[in-house]
Amino acid sequence: MEKWFNVGKVVNTHGIKGEVRVISKTDFADERYKKGNSLFLFKQGQSEPIELIVKTHRTHKNFDLLSFEGYDDINQIELFKDGLLKVPESQLGALDEDEYYFHEIIGCTVLTADGTEIGKVTEILTPGANDVWVVKGKGKENLIPYIEEVVKEIDVEEKKIIISPLEGLLS
Repeated sequence: MEKWFNVGKVVNTHGIKGEVRVISKTDFADERYKKGNSLFLFKQGQSEPIELIVKTHRTHKNFDLLSFEGYDDINQIELFKDGLLKVPESQLGALDEDEYYFHEIIGCTVLTADGTEIGKVTEILTPGANDVWVVKGKGKENLIPYIEEVVKEIDVEEKKIIISPLEGLLS
């Protein structure tokens, strides 16, 4: 059974020539949306995804705008709205040391160096210079910056992360 990874959500059409507006969920937009790449559109209520070949990619106001081969009219792509664009696990490339895919980090338990459990990573925000992990614990939510001074050890096999929180970081 193939495992799929979300790279974006089609939120609307853009213009009349078959472009879609995508909220990207990947750190590798230029690679994922490169001309000729395959993306798979998953729509609620459909049993099989639609394979799409990227024809063009550009960015516009915090969105990625994509067009696909064989779809060059707004009427053809209307049905893509609210669909999720995914890639199979086989398309995931190797990462450098100390780089991780979101799916490897989400679900990890975060502990301090002394063994105090903070919670689990539920989401990853990408606001700018560094990623920020949303960690939910006993009724609390903490935002942990993914920076060297804070994150000391990551073990994706054991789903465990050790941090050394800066003063005032934890609520």
